[in-house]
Amino acid sequence: MPAVQAEEANPFCSYGLQPARQKMPEPDTAGRENKTLGGVMDNEAIRREARDLLKDKWGSLALVWLIIYAIYGIMNIVIPGLGSVVPLIVGGPLTLGITAIFLKLWRREDFRIEEMFEGFHDFTRSLVAYLLIGLYCFLWALLLIVPGVIAGISYSMTFFILAEDPKIEAEAAMRQSKQMMEGHKTEFFMLMLSFIGWFLLSCLTFGIGFLFLSSYTMMASMLFYQKLKGQTAQNAHQNWTAPPNPVMPEHPETPTETETQEEPPKPPEEM
Repeated sequence: MPAVQAEEANPFCSYGLQPARQKMPEPDTAGRENKTLGGVMDNEAIRREARDLLKDKWGSLALVWLIIYAIYGIMNIVIPGLGSVVPLIVGGPLTLGITAIFLKLWRREDFRIEEMFEGFHDFTRSLVAYLLIGLYCFLWALLLIVPGVIAGISYSMTFFILAEDPKIEAEAAMRQSKQMMEGHKTEFFMLMLSFIGWFLLSCLTFGIGFLFLSSYTMMASMLFYQKLKGQTAQNAHQNWTAPPNPVMPEHPETPTETETQEEPPKPPEEM
């Protein structure tokens, strides 16, 4: 009886057939992978990592910012007529020098305060990038304030690119920054907006707090750039496809021996 019941439960067995197995649906991992690669930046984690990298560096960095603000202030006093022109000339090299300092801090390397002037050794690239960014932001701001802000965010990674790659030109660095920030402008804006409380607190300290807030926002921007650069490289690797193998021409088939052998002539038919 058990055997008969088994055959009745599975009629395919009596004919030597196997029942068709139902194909299990494959998990949808593509959406999860894309969500991971294009995920939103964790601003809280970026700020926490920035504070960790700035540990025991706040004082020396505050001195760096104090020197920069003093340079700008002295220029406005000593050269009243050219007080607004000279910062345009020295702003690029100083920005590049400070960016290089924070790049070393991200790599957990020590720095010297005089390294803030290292950008003057790369004067042309830093000057061109600084002037072009200021010009583009100014032209977009003539339309409305919002386009000017968007332009500033688009080119916000330029000096990080220049600091990491000493061979790239200023225009190429600006184009690369614009490409990297596509789809991430809102994330960077929200990251900067998260410092609004520190900004208000710095105003209450008669500007002294900006000596520390500048380092905080600069390191957060460096971390945003590094994470964005890694995400861009990962996406490029994910979307890369190997080139197709070249198709070799098929060799013509060689005729077989039976095909090449001629048939013997037939004898004439008898009349």
